[in-house]
Amino acid sequence: MTVDLRPLAPEVVVAAAALLALLADVFTRTSRARAVWWLVALVALGWAAGAVWTAGEGAFGVLYARDGLANALQLVGLAVAAGGMLLARDYLARVGLDRGEYYALVLLSTVGAMLMVASQDLLFLFVALETLSVPLYVLAGFARDSHRSQEASLKYFLLGSFASALLLYGVALVYGATGSTGLARLAGAEGSFPLLVGLGLVVVGLGFKAAVVPFHAWAPDVYEGAPVPAVAFMSVLAKVGAVGALVRLLPLTLPHLLPAWQPLLAALSAATMVVGNLAALRQTNLKRMLAYSSVSHAGYLLVGVAAGNGTGVWSAVYYLAAYAAMNLGAFGVLTFLERAGVEADEVEDLRGLADRSPALAAAFAVFMASLTGLPPTAGFVGKFYLFMAALQGGLLWLAVVGVITSVVSVAYYLRAAYAAYLGPGRAGVRLHPGPWAGVGLGVSAAATLLFGVLPGPLTTWAQRVAALLR
Repeated sequence: MTVDLRPLAPEVVVAAAALLALLADVFTRTSRARAVWWLVALVALGWAAGAVWTAGEGAFGVLYARDGLANALQLVGLAVAAGGMLLARDYLARVGLDRGEYYALVLLSTVGAMLMVASQDLLFLFVALETLSVPLYVLAGFARDSHRSQEASLKYFLLGSFASALLLYGVALVYGATGSTGLARLAGAEGSFPLLVGLGLVVVGLGFKAAVVPFHAWAPDVYEGAPVPAVAFMSVLAKVGAVGALVRLLPLTLPHLLPAWQPLLAALSAATMVVGNLAALRQTNLKRMLAYSSVSHAGYLLVGVAAGNGTGVWSAVYYLAAYAAMNLGAFGVLTFLERAGVEADEVEDLRGLADRSPALAAAFAVFMASLTGLPPTAGFVGKFYLFMAALQGGLLWLAVVGVITSVVSVAYYLRAAYAAYLGPGRAGVRLHPGPWAGVGLGVSAAATLLFGVLPGPLTTWAQRVAALLR
């Protein structure tokens, strides 16, 4: 019996590049050699993206599906990894953390996200989730001399392990109710009580990764303690994997159980939007503010999942792509700043930024406007699509909650953007230009504006996913 590995070729290439970077770092410890392996990692990501872009339909047994959803979200995940590595290169070299293992961890976590969005079996999903998660635990504690970073890693690991255990218990209940962990068997299953409880626990496990309320408590502390490039990467990639898995599990596999799971998803979405935005209002630390912002955007993404229709599916894919650009950019600005030898992560640290770097301040303002949902940015178009999906799904009240919380978010997003245009600069805050980070930031800003001014191509691309609905 021959096994066709071609559908898995992109994941195999990225995993091979990760192992190569990890092994090479043992024998080559110079900064020039590490720059070579960083470049090799980027080339591997580019090749994998090209392979995904040209890939057709395929499968690896009954565990893995290469279809429209997998291809779309894998491209987003690969772009996030490439953007995260561009933002990280100059920062890691400046603070003395430039090690090949960083790039290996980014690549391995990306493989986990790629497998999650293509999983056709709940046990396979669990393995993919752990492949995504374990490298993120290490990345959170990558600054080994920082007590904050070590604390962030430990908190993330402990709470993440608990969430994984809940997900695995949910998988066991689903197996007990249906006799299988495959999504093909679930597609025809009746909504028995053990099945619904099991699905609820699976949603809890995935909700932890996406920082959905009330499973979000880890996010502010982890985001504050972890190195900025690691936070930028994990804040987006974890959502790509978790939201992609939820879309495949619920709207695509269980549309016949919509009355059972839609109220739960809608309630989680509303609570996440409300708690995330209200908590962000009180923050003076930028990383904690963006952590609660990340929580709130998990709620917006859940609007598309809860809608349970074709518009909800493709609008969630669109918003993930838009969110990747604007959130990577928002955190990317922080990689340029330093205060007294440590990260400048307070809102007041942005003072005078427009005088020292008008382009950097303008880019930050664009990212804040897009996260708010103001036109003509990708965030505005993405939220419009999500709320339209909610209306089509009969969730008028959820769309209203989304609009109101978006209005509330204006207060803290624009406060941060306004600070960048106030002077003089805060004493001790220095600006460190980075050529590679500048490239990553420029691409993020351009994508944020382009997806808002000309949303048609990205919309058409995302709408192909809706064809998977039964």
